[in-house]
Parts: sequence; C-alpha cells; structure tokens
Amino acid sequence: MKTALVLGATGGVGGEVARRLVAGGWRVRALVRDPARAPAIDGIEWIAGDAMERATVVAAADGAALIVHAVNPPGYRNWSTLVLPMIDNTIAAARASGARVLLPGTIYNYGSGSAPLLTESTPQRPSSRKGAIRVEMERRLRDAGVRVLIVRAGDFFGPRPGNNWFSQGLVKPGQAVVTYPGARGVGHAWAYLPDLADTMVRLVEREENLATFESFHFRGHWDGDGKQMVDAIVAASGQPTMKVRQLPWMLLWLAAPFVTMLREMQEMRYLWREPFALDNAKLVRLLGSETHTPLDQAVAAALKGMGMAAL
Repeated sequence: MKTALVLGATGGVGGEVARRLVAGGWRVRALVRDPARAPAIDGIEWIAGDAMERATVVAAADGAALIVHAVNPPGYRNWSTLVLPMIDNTIAAARASGARVLLPGTIYNYGSGSAPLLTESTPQRPSSRKGAIRVEMERRLRDAGVRVLIVRAGDFFGPRPGNNWFSQGLVKPGQAVVTYPGARGVGHAWAYLPDLADTMVRLVEREENLATFESFHFRGHWDGDGKQMVDAIVAASGQPTMKVRQLPWMLLWLAAPFVTMLREMQEMRYLWREPFALDNAKLVRLLGSETHTPLDQAVAAALKGMGMAAL
C-alpha cells in the first residue's frame, strides 16, 4: 500500500484527490491545522500541522511516495507572502522522502493574448500577479530536481462547495439567479473535480511512463460560447424561468480599492474576456481517455451539493 501526503485536503481539489487515492487503495495522510474540524473522509489520517512549517511538512511526508500540493490561500488573498514558502516546504519534503509532487495547475500561467488553445509547450507569459507566482512555483519545482507532475485545468466546480467561481459567483443558495462573469460569445474552460481527481490519480499510477518533470493539460468541459454552463445550471435548477444576468464588473471595479477580494478578482477578469481552451492530446495519448462526466450530470451534482437542486 503506497502512502500519499495531501496538503489542502479540506479544499475542493485536495479533498477530491484524497478521496480518489483512498478509493484506489492508497494510505492517505492529510495535514490540517485543526484535525477536530476536518471533514469526515473515510480512510484519511489527519495530522495537525501547517503547510508553512517546513519541519512539519517534511515529517508528515516521511515514507510517502506522493505529495499532493493542493493548498492555496483562501479567497485569493496573501498569495505574495504564502504561496512560494509553501511550495518550498513541499520541495524540501519531496527531497527528504523521494516522493513525487502532484501540483493541480491552473491557466493563470497564461496571460492576455495567449493562444486560444493552450498546449503544454505554449509560452507562459502571465499578465497577473497570481499568474507570475504560479509560473515561479513551476520554475522552482522544475529546478529542484525532484519528481513533479503538474496537471493544469480550468475553473473548478464539484459536488462539494468550495472556493471557486461556480459556488461563490455564478450561483448562491436560495437565489434563483445565475450571475455570469464572462463576455457574450467567449468560451471558458471548466473542470469537474471528481473527473480531474480521477485523471490525476490515473496519471500518478503510470509512474513508469512519467518523466522527472511532467505536465499535462486537462480539457474538462469547454463551454464554447459561455452559454452551455448557464443553460446547464438553469436546467438542473428545475426553474426554466431562472434569471440570468451579467456580473457587474464596473461596480466591482469601483469597490475594489476597498475590498481585497474584489481587487484580486478584477486582476483575473481577462480570463473571462478571452478564450483559453486546454489541449489534452498529450494526456489522451498516455491514458487513452480523459475521465469525463456529462455537463448536465456534473452541474446537477454541484447544485445538489450546494442545496440548490430543484429550487
């Protein structure tokens, strides 16, 4: 039985990867500040600790074959002071244990004006501070000489509410309204977390086929015009007259100087004004297929998790 350490198991992608690892027969440890408040996930050993404490991370990774680095500062805040120290601690733990690092990646690495279809070799020219930090994270992992697997994906959504655009922006419990951030006719990439987690673990279990530093793109659900996701939400809600409105970016811009999270959201607006699709050809060549739940089923599960099915 192989052992994995998951950093960020209380979050969306970390939690789904942890569940998938347990289902696949892995022994899973998860680092959390307060184990008493951790979610009840069968098969996970919760360890008290902080990803900012290097000695704790190194000790927790002892004997592990995999370290899942899925920890992020909440609500877009404090990236400049927390993100890089945490990845440095994970690198130190990987060196000590010999584990492979699995990093759930994003499209933040790619700035405005990038090619509309992103491959693993597309130049990374970020146009946001978070994007620059993401690029630096990957550079440090590449230069560290440890085994690394990066899987980049679009915006997360899943059966458990999390810190993402879907459950914190598009829909809210008790409100029969879809607030869409994207421009009309502009495509957007979405990643259903159970599908992403399953695909990640399938890649991890192909260790013999992976290079020391490896990256893949997960296509997920490509909404070519921004309308498919909205239509799926309306259909799953059971209310065909559900209101659909555009996110009032101008109001967010006016309030941004006074609210940190709104300021950070404004920085990422370009991702909703330009198409960024992910080419998964490399991934499919290795695995044969990408795990894929139909959009209507995925959205229905996400709304049910928020208590919003059949409003």
